Amino acid sequence: MNITELLADLQAQHDKTTAWAGELPDQIEHLTATLAETEARIADLTTTRKVITELAPAPDDSEPAESPTAYQAIVNAFNQHPDQAFRARELHELLGLLTDEATVNITRSRLGRLTRQGFLTEPGRSRYQKRT
Repeated sequence: MNITELLADLQAQHDKTTAWAGELPDQIEHLTATLAETEARIADLTTTRKVITELAPAPDDSEPAESPTAYQAIVNAFNQHPDQAFRARELHELLGLLTDEATVNITRSRLGRLTRQGFLTEPGRSRYQKRT
């Protein structure tokens, strides 16, 4: 490489770096604006969370997430029929509970928990039986 080529290469690098430096203030301005918007959003979310926390009922005032009597009713049904496998809907009918889809789905969830805890087995698809 001769001196002329070296100087031409240095000038090209200089021009490229100068152009890049010219773009940086615009990027800084954009990022500064985005940061301000994001910080304002965080402040809004913090305020919203505080207001909702103040307005929400105390934990003692709300209903428990899981009713222990529902689990007890399920366990009692399996204890009374230890050799019988039930589907969730059949269990609802046995217990005299509502058989709408949402309520049955809650029971399916409870049956899954009881299976994971080892109280029940699943001898067939969506069929549950007391573990012996």
